[in-house]
Amino acid sequence: MTPGTQARLDRIGTDGRYLTVPMDHGITIGAVGGLKEIEDTIDAVTRGGADAVLTQKGIAPRVHPNRNDAGYVVHCNASTAVGPDANDKRMTATVEEAIRAGADAVSMHVNVGSDSEPTQIEDLAELSKRAGEFGIPVLAMTYARGPGVDATDPERLGHAVRLGEELGADVVKTGYSGDAESFEHVVESTRLPVVIAGGEPEGDHATLDAVRGAMDAGAAGVSMGRTIFQHDDPEAITSAVSGVVHDDLPADEALDRADLAVEA
Repeated sequence: MTPGTQARLDRIGTDGRYLTVPMDHGITIGAVGGLKEIEDTIDAVTRGGADAVLTQKGIAPRVHPNRNDAGYVVHCNASTAVGPDANDKRMTATVEEAIRAGADAVSMHVNVGSDSEPTQIEDLAELSKRAGEFGIPVLAMTYARGPGVDATDPERLGHAVRLGEELGADVVKTGYSGDAESFEHVVESTRLPVVIAGGEPEGDHATLDAVRGAMDAGAAGVSMGRTIFQHDDPEAITSAVSGVVHDDLPADEALDRADLAVEA
């Protein structure tokens, strides 16, 4: 790892732990709540303790004035929920475009087990090669996802994160297996920092329990989108997640500190 890569990793994390809020969903599901006025959401989550925010390149002008010195990641592939195959992620940005957009890092989504997996493997390999030439860190979002694939199977998730390492990523993101014991296999499958996705919002306590379980299994943090940016109080839920990731708090204590009611 070059000094530049490490310096930029430090901009998108804190002491080797990561709380990233991806907000690239406008290209996938449209301008849903939390994304219409994305400036306000970026301001809220970064005040709440997010280490970095993530968007597609075209949103960069709306990010920088509102990120409160947090890091910035440009996502480099996408698909839409209304297209022929939502798992078929296609390139949307180059490393050079991300640099011009002011990015500290780049990210790419790979659906391991999907029909489009081969192309996505090629794309991640090329992105990591090019990013390495500039000292730009790569966040690989490697999911177990495709026909007949169990998205929570720890063996599949372990394969997915190892794929990210094999292709030259610096941090890997994947789904959560559901409990700390099974997620240990996922974390042990790579020497890279592993962060978990948020998935469909299921309530504050369920969110914090998942984060606590992942951290107990050795994860390095989270990369949570809808769970945070569609929350009624994005700043508060970010603060609660930060309490677990950065301050090692139990779920209940993190919720209480963020003034979010602990659900019965």
